[in-house]
Amino acid sequence: MTRKNLKLGLFEAIIILSLVLAIMGFGMIGLQLSPQVPILLAMTVVIFWAKLKGASWKEINDGIQDGIDKGIIPIVMFILIGAMISTWIAAGTIPTLMVYGFQALNARWFLPTVFLVCAVVGAAVGSCFTVVSTVGIAFFGIGVTMNFDPAIVAGAIISGGIFGDKLSPLSETNNLSAAVVDVSLFDHMKTILWSTLPAAVVTTGILAFLGLGHDRADLSKVNATIFALQGNFHISFLTLLPIMLIFICAFFKMGAIPTMLLNVLVSTGIMFVSHEALSMNKVADIIIKGYVAKTSNRQVDLLLSRGGIESMMPTVALIVLTLALGGLLVHFGLVATVMDPLGHKLNGPFKLVLAALVACVGVNLFVGEQFLSIILPGRAFKQTFRKGGLTAAALGRVLEDGGTVINYLVPWGVGGVFIANTLSVPTLSYLPFAFFILLCPLFTLLSAATGIGLKTESGEQLILEK
Repeated sequence: MTRKNLKLGLFEAIIILSLVLAIMGFGMIGLQLSPQVPILLAMTVVIFWAKLKGASWKEINDGIQDGIDKGIIPIVMFILIGAMISTWIAAGTIPTLMVYGFQALNARWFLPTVFLVCAVVGAAVGSCFTVVSTVGIAFFGIGVTMNFDPAIVAGAIISGGIFGDKLSPLSETNNLSAAVVDVSLFDHMKTILWSTLPAAVVTTGILAFLGLGHDRADLSKVNATIFALQGNFHISFLTLLPIMLIFICAFFKMGAIPTMLLNVLVSTGIMFVSHEALSMNKVADIIIKGYVAKTSNRQVDLLLSRGGIESMMPTVALIVLTLALGGLLVHFGLVATVMDPLGHKLNGPFKLVLAALVACVGVNLFVGEQFLSIILPGRAFKQTFRKGGLTAAALGRVLEDGGTVINYLVPWGVGGVFIANTLSVPTLSYLPFAFFILLCPLFTLLSAATGIGLKTESGEQLILEK
């Protein structure tokens, strides 16, 4: 809970938040430091500021604990994703996807195909993280072999994964946004289509244009990669069983954690079937330390030597620190003090949508946590949107387009850290090519400016009133 008796003015809150952002921005972007160090420094500043304001050490510890508590489930998911990646590689799932992908994909249409396939998988499983860490890795390997810029391939994968996530009734962020604004899930999903579908169409067009110059891929390099994969991994339809299992679990609405545990178990079984001499100690080593590819092809070794629980520990450490910092900022009212005046002094649809969008982006920058970027602005602007004549569903779309998607572009955000770690592409490198993410907020603002798709409490679109 937010500490109520801490005297805090708007100007003071702005100074502290600006200092926190400056420390993290300068440390990570200016000095190129690992994110953990600037965040630790920012935490130190906030902790001793709170102490000087009269907070007790217990209250400070409570703020840290409150922040971390919200991230326990995602942390467990990231650990299991590390195990999934290594077992999928060892079982031959990702290598099989790569081989079949090489044989079926046309280089000229590679980028839009990646975007659309990742969207389909994302819609089925409701998780961009799962898309990136499974089929995303396979597509990334194919794209790099075809001489595409890794940042562009990463942008296509992430864009597709998030598009699918926003189309899925299984998505945690979809369900959370709908719950925060008190609308039904499917009403919420219909509303976000006004920004999601145009952004997807434009993204597909841009990616198709960027791929026009790659219709003459180096087939000798592609064939060498296929040869290395076929010679060192078990390539068969059997190895695609873990992918089918994800769809089956999604159909029965099984939770993410049991789905991942079952997937690791099935992948391990496939490993024993395809490698008769495999020992349990070796399997445990792969799950913990990751898979190490040893082929005659150096590029294949680089692409497929990854995964394992240990590989996720830097990400987990960063997420814990980010959540702890976010917990302090929320607990001592720094975020609410800045956001609340925004919600009460605005009128007009465009100003309301713009302010809520800025608030969502601001929470992402300061807190780095996807769920809080939905919850905090949702609570702050809920009544304001109603007073301004806009439906709760309109706010839900803003929460998705400013909260959910932007998190993947923040270098210290949970989504940004995970993507950079999984694909080994820095957040700021893929940012200019994550077209779907960049376009969603723009189409939300366009909707607010024109009234198209933005309904009033009376149920009419604002454009009809102009």
